[in-house]
Amino acid sequence: MPSSEQPASTIESNATSLVSPEILLSLATAPVLVALVGSHVVAKAVQELGLFSEEIFRGDRLPVLNFPNENQMNPDDRAAS
Repeated sequence: MPSSEQPASTIESNATSLVSPEILLSLATAPVLVALVGSHVVAKAVQELGLFSEEIFRGDRLPVLNFPNENQMNPDDRAAS
C-alpha cells in the first residue's frame, strides 16, 4: 500500500477529531439557556394573563346596581290590601 493512500477508518477518525466535543457542547449551551429563559418568561406571561382575567371576572370595576329593598311595598301589593 502506497503511503499517499490512507485507510477509510483513518480518514473517518480525522474527520471526527476536527470538531471536538467541547466545541459542540459550547455551541449547544447558548440555545439551551435561551430556551430556559424563554420558558420562564412565557410562564410569567401566562401567570400575569391569568391574574388579569381573574380581575375582570371578579367585578371590582362593574357599576353598582340599585335593587329595591324587600321591605318596600310593591304598588300591586298595596292595592290588594
